[in-house]
Amino acid sequence: MKTQDYIKMEDQYGAHNYKPLNCVLCKGQGVWVEDVEGNRYMDFLASYSAVNQGHSHPRLVKAMKDQLDKLSLTSRAFRNDQLPFLAKELCELTGYEMMLPMNSGAEAVETALKAVRKWGYTIKGVEKDKAEIIACDGNFHGRTISIVTFSPEEQYKDGFGPLTPGFKMIPYGDIKALEAAITPNTVAFLVEPVQGEGGVIVPPAGYLKKSAELCKKHNVLLVADEIQSGLGRTGKMFASEHEGVKPDVITIGKALSGGLYPVSAVVASKEILGVFKPGDHGSTYGGNPLACAVAREALKVIVDEKLPERAAELGAYLMDRLKKIDSPHVDFYRGIGLWVGIVLKKDAGGARRFCEALMNKGMLCKETHWNVIRLAPPLVITKEEIDWALERIEQVLTEL
Repeated sequence: MKTQDYIKMEDQYGAHNYKPLNCVLCKGQGVWVEDVEGNRYMDFLASYSAVNQGHSHPRLVKAMKDQLDKLSLTSRAFRNDQLPFLAKELCELTGYEMMLPMNSGAEAVETALKAVRKWGYTIKGVEKDKAEIIACDGNFHGRTISIVTFSPEEQYKDGFGPLTPGFKMIPYGDIKALEAAITPNTVAFLVEPVQGEGGVIVPPAGYLKKSAELCKKHNVLLVADEIQSGLGRTGKMFASEHEGVKPDVITIGKALSGGLYPVSAVVASKEILGVFKPGDHGSTYGGNPLACAVAREALKVIVDEKLPERAAELGAYLMDRLKKIDSPHVDFYRGIGLWVGIVLKKDAGGARRFCEALMNKGMLCKETHWNVIRLAPPLVITKEEIDWALERIEQVLTEL
């Protein structure tokens, strides 16, 4: 079968809820992937940071195969011998007292929302059904009905009402807006330390630190969505660390499994996650032994291979080289670690055509918010591979 045969079949039988680039991938190793016709591409999206460890990392593949020979699923009706170790290792790595395992990033966010609401009622003393959660304009936290309620994208909400009450929206990076939005009923402030889907937006220096101080002052929980920004992407294990902030709650996902299996988690104190009692919340697959075995090895790879340190060093190199490209289409570059947004001018014709041109040169990345080209390669990338990519980026930005 050829590329168009696969595309035709998918378009006929699959719901059209995505608009992917038209390459049909079938193999991957490290930073490279291959399509069904044998064309190779360098992956500069890393599955939205899910494959920080690179595609098919041999240690993760081995951990998964070994566990498959033993036990894959028990449900949470019974215990398994992998979840206790993942819970311990994740808490020790992050410095939190408890974790709650789920599958997708959206499930982790939903879990955090439920936890902070229940904390608000049982610990803070908010009147029943009056809890408020503050979120930021430009956010992306997932696609459930509750989460799209506070999405800034009208398309994400259109046709899915009635939506969930109890959320407030404020401008991202505006500490005065946060202070003005807090009321006695506010239980949490949900924020991305770096907005990924928003276009790799880094807030003003000191924003997260001031937010943490403000939340503490008003007995409001700071919830950091580190599903994309965490596990090394920004040059630290978690982006919150750049300002020395330890949020009350962190949601983790994507690279928690290195791309081999859907795994996510919420970490927090016993006071917060301790509000859950048996029957309050759960997931058949959450915390299954296969997921836990893979996640344990995924965390070890991040630490052993010093992926946050690599992201810091190579990210600085990538940004420095990008800023030297003289392109009539680029407005400016922004980013942190190995996470960059190339913001195009309004008359550049949108980012999609640049991503398609890069694909034709053997490099895969994805547009966001129409005018931003997002760069986020696996953190195992080498300097030489970055140079290879930069050559093609420069060609497209200057010649297209």
